[in-house]
Amino acid sequence: MEFDPEAALKRLKRLGDLFAPVLKLKQKLPKEFARLTSTKAIGRSKSLEAYNAKRNFARTSEPAPKAPRRSRQGSRRRFVVQKHAASHLHYDLRLEMHDVLKSWAVPKGMPLKENETHTAFQTEDHPIEYLQFEGIIPRGEYGGGTVMVWDIGTYEIVDGNYWKGSMSAFLKGKKLKGEWRLQRLESEEEKTKWLLPQNKR
Repeated sequence: MEFDPEAALKRLKRLGDLFAPVLKLKQKLPKEFARLTSTKAIGRSKSLEAYNAKRNFARTSEPAPKAPRRSRQGSRRRFVVQKHAASHLHYDLRLEMHDVLKSWAVPKGMPLKENETHTAFQTEDHPIEYLQFEGIIPRGEYGGGTVMVWDIGTYEIVDGNYWKGSMSAFLKGKKLKGEWRLQRLESEEEKTKWLLPQNKR
């Protein structure tokens, strides 16, 4: 049944708002849904334990983890490359993944020539709030030094799987536009050393 605007107004006047009870009705989510949500939050919390343990948030201006916020970019997730002038100048690559930022320290910065390869060292997961962090981490604190956003944008996975240690991602930022690959070195005992070649621009 269809109503033109005039008929709809007449019907509303005669029957009232049929959806009004929805605003007053108390509803409960299924227990299974609540369990899954809780499990996800616990998983994220555990993922950020190392990040929390290394920082004194009373001293550093780095963001403390909050409730997870998903990207609004659809299939394109966010990335950031931060220039980090700590004890040694390096760049940090961070990819949004499962409500945290998977992170790598890249001593020589992102490779900018096709088939050029740099080494990347995986570090602890960071909270999503770190995407736009800039500031000075106090001397004596973990990572003490100046942090600046060098590039920021979105990325899409081209192929591979992070968990299996090999993944190609197309980065679309203000400076970086192209495909880079992250390849974990299986020979490394702690599996923290990765190769970061640029595939193509």
